[in-house]
This record gives sequence, C-alpha cells and structure tokens, in this order.
Amino acid sequence: MQLQAFLSRRLVTPEGVRPAAILVEGEKIQAVVSPDQIPKTFETFDFGDAAILPGLVDSHVHINDPGRAEWEGFDTATRAAAAGGYTLLVDMPLNCLPATTTVAALDAKRAVAQGRCRVDWAAWGGVVQDNQGEIEALAAAGVPGFKCFLIHPGIDGFTMVTEQQLRAALPGVARTGLPLLVHAELPGPIDAATEKLNDADWRRYSTYLQSRPEEAELAAIRLLLSLCREYKFRLHIVHLSASAGLQELKTARSQGLAVSVEICPHYLHLTSETVKDGATVCKCAPPIRSRDNCERLWQGLRDGVIDMVVTDHSPCPPGMKKLDEGNFRTAWGGLSSLSVALSLMWTEASNRGFTLLDIARWMAAAPARLAGCETQKGRIAPGFDADFVVFDPEGDFVVTEERLHYRHPISPYMGETLRGVVKATYLRGKPVFLEGEFPGKPAGREFRAMHAISAK
Repeated sequence: MQLQAFLSRRLVTPEGVRPAAILVEGEKIQAVVSPDQIPKTFETFDFGDAAILPGLVDSHVHINDPGRAEWEGFDTATRAAAAGGYTLLVDMPLNCLPATTTVAALDAKRAVAQGRCRVDWAAWGGVVQDNQGEIEALAAAGVPGFKCFLIHPGIDGFTMVTEQQLRAALPGVARTGLPLLVHAELPGPIDAATEKLNDADWRRYSTYLQSRPEEAELAAIRLLLSLCREYKFRLHIVHLSASAGLQELKTARSQGLAVSVEICPHYLHLTSETVKDGATVCKCAPPIRSRDNCERLWQGLRDGVIDMVVTDHSPCPPGMKKLDEGNFRTAWGGLSSLSVALSLMWTEASNRGFTLLDIARWMAAAPARLAGCETQKGRIAPGFDADFVVFDPEGDFVVTEERLHYRHPISPYMGETLRGVVKATYLRGKPVFLEGEFPGKPAGREFRAMHAISAK
C-alpha cells in the first residue's frame, strides 16, 4: 500500500492552520503530524508556503446528465470541479432527463456516470407534485436528501410544489431524517411584480431585479419555517439572496428549528450596481441584489446564520443566455463558477478579515455535513478520505476561457483578476488536477448516503 506524506507550512485542519504533514496510507488519512514526525518510509511531497485545505464539497451543482449533457455532463463538470479544488459534487435533480424523482431515474444517472467522473459525486432526489410515494424509496436507494421548488424552476419536467403538495410530501421527508433543500421564492409576489413590468425594457437589469422582489423570498421563508415547526423536518434554504430574511432565520434557529442556509459566490461578489444592462451572463434566480444587501449577507456569514457557500453551478448552451439580445426576461437564469469559486471567495473573504479556516468551514465541512458525508469528506483528519487542495493564497490570475474547464466557457467574471490559485487537487491521495493538467483516468465514485438505507 502506498505511503505518502503531504507537507505544508500552512495546513488547514479543524484545530487551526499550522506547519504540518498529512500522512496518507492508500486512500485514507492516517495521521496529521508535525514536519519532524514524518516517517522515513513515506514518500514526501513538500508544498512549502502553499496552503493545503480539505477538498471542497459543492452540495449545489447542476450536472444535467443524462439527457442534457450538451449543457454540461459528468466529464466536463467534474473536470471543472477538480480544477477548482472540489472533490465531491452533489447533483441537483432537475435539468437532467429524466429528472431524479424516482429510483429508476437515479439508476439511469448512475449508469451514465460510470467511468466519467474526475471527482466524487452524489445525487439529491427531487420532490415534485406527484412523487410523494417515491420519497422513502429514494432515501433507501442512497440519496442524501431532497430538493423542491416553490416556484416554476424555469424548465419543464420538474414541477414546482404548492403548499398543499408540499404538505403531502413532508411526512415522508420527515421520516427519512434527510434534509429538504428548497428554492425559497413564492410565485405570488413575482407574478404581481412582473405584471406591472410588461411594457418595461427587459434589457435593463433594473427591470429584472424588480421582477424578483425580496418579498417573494421572505414569504417563502416564513411559510417554510412554519412548516418546519409543524412537521419537524430538516429544512435547508438554498441560495439565499435577500438579506432581509436573516433575522427570521436567526430567530428560528435560536428556537431550535433544524434549519440551515447556503449562499453562493455570486451573491457575495457581484452587485446590482455593477451588472450592466444587457449582461444576461449575470442572470440568476433569485437575482443579484444591491451592494448594501451584499454586505449584510457577508455579515450573515460572519454571524453564522448562513452556514455554507456553494456554487449553484447552472450551465447552459450560450444561445440560451441570449447574449446577443441581452433580454433578461427570456435568458436562462444560471451562473457557472466551479473552476473559480474558491478564488472568488478568497478574493472577497480575505479583504474582509476572514481566514482559510473560514473558507474550509464554509466550502468543505458544512456542505459535507448537509450531504451526510461529514465522517469521510470535508476535513483533514485521521480516517477521512485523503481529499485536499493545494492553494496559493497570495497568487492571482486573470479569468480566461482556458481557466474555466466546464463545457461552455462563458462567465460573468471573465477578465477579472482573482486572488488565490489552485495548484493541485488530490482525490483519495491521487492528483486529479496538477498545475493545469488532469492526470490519470477518471476515478471519481458515487457517495451513497448509507445511513438512509434503513428509512422505513
């Protein structure tokens, strides 16, 4: 069995950042030791001043495979992930064909993933209007949780759920003990706002922003917190964009509700004041809001109300972004950032006094816990998979197409200079990204939430 030591002057562990070495035996971390304790029998790789962080976990990714691999597929999504320091992706259940709302659809996804993944992966199950009978079967089949929309998701084949339909599904969700991830926008406030904008100029970003008011998020959050109290399920709010919801979420958690919250790099880096008219490459839902809102979201991270940072990597063919027309009404709403998310976050976080420990907590440990793999992934500690990223916090680079690695290299960050460079990514002790290259054959595996198999 291969014995390796990975040495850095800045090893990021749950106990802090210090000079240390990771001792790896085969695929697992055997120990974390001081530099003078490396056994002579171990082959040593010394990364010097470059930091070593735990492999990142992204619990919100749209891989779109099977069925829409021309948007993105396992090959390209996991390649981009490896280049960005990620070692586990959790795929959302929509956009692929069939949607992952049945065990048969989950099996179809597993079949097409075979031999194509450069990092590990898992798949959320979907909760839609008519699959209440599938929920516990999906849990038994190994999904780590479920995703639903309270508003039309922008794509056919994955239906939103009304309050009544959600109530029909929640007893089954609660019995599994698995989290329900919810796109928290209600259609009422959005329909009312959009009706007033029919004659507006949809090339203007301000028009799109008005069409997705904060009230849509706030009303959805209030409904979900009420249902969480009633049905006692684990609630997870995806991509919070409205900082006005932070206080109610904080209060609910102080009352003991099982609720967690995520945010994405684009809500912490971009602001409505900087989105140009016609720049549909920046369209996402919920939308990018004001600079003041952005700073309040950063405070939500500082206060611990927001638990984690995930990408919501949501690619599509360039034509669907309506880049030539610049029409925010008809353009696809999704951003792609797998390859640059770590650098985006470090650029912003380091300017606000946060540390690599914070990055590791937000982008590795917390999403691993949500996905149910917190005993294997998300930390540099004995017994964990030897997943880690070698990161130069002082380096910088300009975002170009060559840096993106996903299928369609379009990005709202093109041309920006970002701080922090991923030098290498290791999956179970072997490099999957190294100085711009992708060595070896795809060796990613599916993570199955084995604890869920006992769901009744």
